[in-house]
Amino acid sequence: MPQAADPMTVDAESLNDPVLDRKPENRVWKKFRAHRSAMFGGTLVAFFVAAAILAPVLPIPDPTATDWAAVRQAPSSVHPLGTDEIGRDVLSRLVWGARASLLAGVVSVLIAVAIGVPLGIAAGYFRGWIDAVISRCTEALLAAPFLILAIALAAFLGPSLTNAMIAIGISATPLFVRLTRGQVLSVAAEDYVESARAIGLPTHKVLLRYILPNTLPPILVQATLTIATAIIAEASLSFLGLGQQPPAPSWGSMLNTAKNFLNQAPWMALWPGIAIFLVVLGFNLLGDGLRDALDPREQ
Repeated sequence: MPQAADPMTVDAESLNDPVLDRKPENRVWKKFRAHRSAMFGGTLVAFFVAAAILAPVLPIPDPTATDWAAVRQAPSSVHPLGTDEIGRDVLSRLVWGARASLLAGVVSVLIAVAIGVPLGIAAGYFRGWIDAVISRCTEALLAAPFLILAIALAAFLGPSLTNAMIAIGISATPLFVRLTRGQVLSVAAEDYVESARAIGLPTHKVLLRYILPNTLPPILVQATLTIATAIIAEASLSFLGLGQQPPAPSWGSMLNTAKNFLNQAPWMALWPGIAIFLVVLGFNLLGDGLRDALDPREQ
């Protein structure tokens, strides 16, 4: 007769099984690496981030230095992407402009998350009049289109990159309030949260230990996708003169200037347009990959 397997042996084999021993973070990383478009998006984002960080040490001219002998010069070995209307190097301004665009995207989303997530948690967990007040204010802000609200706030605060980031962050806040509230309503109904309340765990511990960690994955995905929207918004505000102020480089202000020279110097509009397209594409692909990797239903 075949001998029964030793329970201790089975347990040891199970513990050494790489499939059973996978940690959640390892499983998420493996799923993310298998997502080709997400890896491509992450590569694009990493490229622009590296360019923005390394801008001061890269062998490129001063982005504000003018050369009146090279006005609207076509791409050449001296100026690989050409020059603008007063002889400034387009490549240099493109690299330094990445700093303004990425900074605006990240800081704006951080502002929206810092305001929106606590309000969403309060509305979804405490309910009652707190939920009613926060929800009505959120709906009022959502009634205005995102970009129109950002333009109005930026015009009220005054033209500068800092005010543009604040305006974009406030305009994006209702999205995170609504998302967080919905997630909290779902998580708060789970048995483990009810059990924590039943044993008398303080409210702040319930929120920090059970509610917040289980709402973070969708918030992280939404934040990544919103960075792309914020970058477009910053470019739009700079195009209108409400963002980064000249002579500091910005992709939006570069496009604003280039619109007057589309026939004589099309490269002035081509390169910042491509840069905006690529970085927004990168963040969107990265966000889609994170959504799939963090989804527990995806195997």
